Order: sequence, then structure tokens, then C-alpha cells
Amino acid sequence: MEAAADRAEHSARELVRRLGIDHHDVLVLLGSGLSGAAEALGAGEESVPLDTLPFFPPYTAGGHRAHAWSVDHEGVRLLILGGRCHLYEGLTPVEVVHPLRTGIATGCRTVILTAAAGGIRDDLVTGSVMVVEDHLNLTGRSPLIGPDFVDMADAYSPRLRTVALATAEPAASVLSSRPGVYAQLPGPQFETPAEIRMLRTAGADVVGMSMALETIAARQAGAEVLGLALVTNPAAAAHQTIELAAIAEVGAAAVPAVAAIVRHAIGSPP
Repeated sequence: MEAAADRAEHSARELVRRLGIDHHDVLVLLGSGLSGAAEALGAGEESVPLDTLPFFPPYTAGGHRAHAWSVDHEGVRLLILGGRCHLYEGLTPVEVVHPLRTGIATGCRTVILTAAAGGIRDDLVTGSVMVVEDHLNLTGRSPLIGPDFVDMADAYSPRLRTVALATAEPAASVLSSRPGVYAQLPGPQFETPAEIRMLRTAGADVVGMSMALETIAARQAGAEVLGLALVTNPAAAAHQTIELAAIAEVGAAAVPAVAAIVRHAIGSPP
């Protein structure tokens, strides 16, 4: 773990040097199809390519922009990452969470994770946003090494959940009033109908290929976490093919609402 922390500190020093801002308050990590929220949150043309930073893994998944922006939002300094890495890209859990640990090393004590997901719960229709209240880490992996027993009760901040759920219209029209459970599987294959039946029985409301490992690393660092899951498709819907292009379209359409929820969350100090 010490080596991972050292690498994150090294990357953070280089990142803030190139951004020209030495401290950040909130890390916003944008999921598949949601990278346009960077501009919606105030990002300009100046950014740092993440794959040029030391120890950063390559970004190979579609729908992600491997760039970082520093944005001042009403006195709160945001560090926005336009995409993420995944286990299915051949990475270890430590490599997957390195960008998040780097963001925390720049000073962020609040982490907002967004992700595309398949909807399992009946009321979670395509285009809706679910506030995450808990997760199922079904990857069989962890970014923690050694006897570091991190408490994962209330891993997703009750305070931030309450604030996010109070977001006003028009974003509220796509925001589910019921928070729920995000299940992370390793991917890259989508789930089978039998797997979705299993996940429903286990209590999952949405399913995806990210977020849980990042939340574990964030909680290890003592950061407060808000998770937002955008439902881009019904999970393993019968006689329906999941199209990546359609997922991207849903993500692009949801950008204004997701950005509004994020702005509302960061505008409510503890």
C-alpha cells in the first residue's frame, strides 16, 4: 500500500504542476458517455492528458476521455477526470484506482463517482439516475493490500445522498427518488439473464463494471463518496441487444442532469 500511496503522491505533484493549481476540494470522476459533463461543469480548453502522467495506466475503453480539468465552482475547486480505467482492460485493482488516489492526493476530501449501468430494479428506466447507497463488489478483487480493514458501513455518504436526492427540476425529473445498490462485475461481457436474476435476488438495483473498487480506495483514504449511476439500458433485457452507440447517446442526453446533480451536491457544504 505504501508504494501505491507514493505513486499517487508522485502523480499528484506532476498533475497540479501542469494544471497550475496546487489544491483541489472535490474529485469528479465521469463514467461512460458522461465526459461531456466536464464542460457542463465549467471545464475549458486547457486540460492535462492523463496518459502522460507518471504511473497512469492507458485508457482503452470507449466513451471515456483521458483528460483532467481544474475548475473553480463558486469557490470550490473541482478536479474533473473525463474517464476511468477498468479491470477488463487487463489492469490490477491498484492500477484501476490509481487515478482516484491521485485525485485524493491533490487534496480532495469529497469524491463524486458517476457510472453507466444496466437497470435491474423495475422503476429504473433508461435515462434515469440512481443515487447509490451501497454496493456489491462481485469482482473478487480489492485495491487494498495487506491487513487494512476498512469500514465500509455507510461507504456512500448519507449526507451527500440526501443532498443529491434534493436536486431541483429539471434534473429531478430523471432522478430516482429511491437510492439503491450498485453491483460491480469485472466485465467486459455484459450479464446473462441468469446472472441478472441472481443479482436481483442478491439485492442489486443496477449493474456495471466500475465504482465499487474506487469507493473502497476512497474510503480507505477517508474521503466522502457520492455515487451516481446512470441507467443506460435494461440489464439483459429479453430479445434486446445492448448497443454501445445507444449507451453513448443516453449518456450524452443525461449530461445536463448529471451536471446539475453534481453542482447541487458540491454546493451544500457539510
